[in-house]
Amino acid sequence: MTRPVGYYVHHQGAGHWQRAVAVARALETLGRPCTLMGTLAGLDTAAAPGPVLDLPDDRLDAGFDGRDGAAERPECLHYAPLGHPGIRARMGRIAAWAAQHDPALMIVDVSAEVALLARLLSVPSLVVRLSGTRTDRPHLEAFRAASRLLAPFPEALDGGAVPDWVRAKTLYGGFLGTAPATAATDEDGRIVVVFGRGGEGGALGPLVQAAAAVPGRDWHVLGPVSGTGAIPANLHLHGWVAEVRPHLASAALVVGGAGDGLVTAVAALGRRFLCLPEPRAYAEQEAKADALERLGAAIVHRGWPDAPAWPGLVARGLALDPGIVRSLAEPDALARTAAAIEAMCREAG
Repeated sequence: MTRPVGYYVHHQGAGHWQRAVAVARALETLGRPCTLMGTLAGLDTAAAPGPVLDLPDDRLDAGFDGRDGAAERPECLHYAPLGHPGIRARMGRIAAWAAQHDPALMIVDVSAEVALLARLLSVPSLVVRLSGTRTDRPHLEAFRAASRLLAPFPEALDGGAVPDWVRAKTLYGGFLGTAPATAATDEDGRIVVVFGRGGEGGALGPLVQAAAAVPGRDWHVLGPVSGTGAIPANLHLHGWVAEVRPHLASAALVVGGAGDGLVTAVAALGRRFLCLPEPRAYAEQEAKADALERLGAAIVHRGWPDAPAWPGLVARGLALDPGIVRSLAEPDALARTAAAIEAMCREAG
């Protein structure tokens, strides 16, 4: 019987889940079963190609800000509040699954604690290393515990503060989202604004001002938008959409954060990109945006632009060479990464 892969998926945003599904599908084509596990409430798990293990929530309450409030904590941990039954249950379920199924590998995307748990369970692990400044003790100890590290971005986007031993341990997978559902088409002049699941969404007032500042183009907005008021004829609100890429396929300019899902789609379709990095832990989106800007693959603006800034930003975005961002999308990235993961599984026996 082929030993499975366990894939831990972080709950923040939709990018971790989309990447996990893509990798799991690629592994299934190689005959390697993969169980996706995490706190999956609010996600459509029907896309998973194999078993799904839903874990109890480990957050403290509805207003949880990512900190556990502990005055003291072991230096190898990020998040380990005491007296939380959800944490005991989720760690227990992961351990029970590993004991029952004898996995060849655990992929951890992302959690320092689950990475260390895999090591304690004597299971080889492939720990996902995201963008940003991740040289704190918990990250480095999770990296040491891992058999290998997986960067879900091209090596060209890696930051300069990464220790050499971390780089040497890293498999640069490239962008690992699903293959484009719709190929890029001829541009129709539209500007597409994307608010992802992991952020706070958009506000109607600033969107109205942006559309008024560049009235000669249609603005299409994907994702949640708050507020009420008159909507100009060139502003189209689509709300949450299940598949973003068909809406991006003919865009002259895409506007949005530096989340993995959107950057992957922009690169795959070769769309000009105005990047508005959102606040994230460890400056993840800032680091990615800086790298895109350095390569000439995007125009970057910190924060939502004021109305007078929009004409100039749109003009700069339209002047980008879309071939630069397209060159970051390797057509074989997913297959190559799956093959490397399968090789790790075979080494485990």
